[in-house]
Amino acid sequence: MNAPHPTPQFASTSTFSPMEEHAPTEPIGERSIGEIIAKANNLTVEQIQSILEYQRTNEVRFGEAAVALGLANTDDVMWALAQQFHYPYASESNGSLDPELVVGARPFTEQAEAFRAIRSRLIMRLFSDERPKHALAVVSPESGDGKTFFAANLAVAFSQLPGRTLLIDADMRNPRLHTLFKLKDHGTGLSSILSGRAASRVIQSVPGLPSLYILPVGVTPPNPLELLERPGFALMIRELKTKFDRVIVDTPALSCGADAAVIASRCGAALAVARRDNSSYLATQEMAKAIRMGAIELVGSVLNEY
Repeated sequence: MNAPHPTPQFASTSTFSPMEEHAPTEPIGERSIGEIIAKANNLTVEQIQSILEYQRTNEVRFGEAAVALGLANTDDVMWALAQQFHYPYASESNGSLDPELVVGARPFTEQAEAFRAIRSRLIMRLFSDERPKHALAVVSPESGDGKTFFAANLAVAFSQLPGRTLLIDADMRNPRLHTLFKLKDHGTGLSSILSGRAASRVIQSVPGLPSLYILPVGVTPPNPLELLERPGFALMIRELKTKFDRVIVDTPALSCGADAAVIASRCGAALAVARRDNSSYLATQEMAKAIRMGAIELVGSVLNEY
């Protein structure tokens, strides 16, 4: 299989962005980093002068000088960089995003960079303009492989590009995306659509990530596989592909039943996630066999070390 096998390392890293060291001295757009930080923190003229003096004396960037003097914090610098480069960023400290969403909460870390590298490969292999448009099912052999973590962060990474990204929670056995993204509980979602009980207010936007949309499970149904095998699920996926630039679908583990294989067949493409020292070789083989039974393009596999 000529598929990418990126292996993201999720080690602990410093929260200070290395991009600050290489930020251009000239402003990009209308405002410089210094102007953004000064306005956001209501700095006085005297405080700005002290930062500039520290910057000249120690030959550092404005943001680093402000942090050193206690007039700003690292999160302020990250936010200012995001504003200057028009980059969606919701800081971990303000509680708007779950810390598990590392691409959104800590976009300049090695963890986030690993997801952006995988995003680039998927653009070349799946989401290019020259290829038929598919949704992407994220599958894994067993529970605890980090599949939902991976699908969520991959969706956040895609939402930082132009266009709209939709993340669907199709794990109607153990849904978690509504908790991870702190969604409002409308009592409606995928299960409501597939059972014919609701068609409004089912897709929610994510505060701080304006290009990302979530379709949660809603009420957990007693018959998830039967709902997925109805023609309505395939029709829904087909329609959503016309309304969103990327559609990513979280699935139950293959060990839970045939749900993931059915979902992947409706999406047309799948990305396999396994966890180092957790996913068994036999379970991984069974997953590959189940995927091959359908008309599904397996675009790659990822070994999760988080």
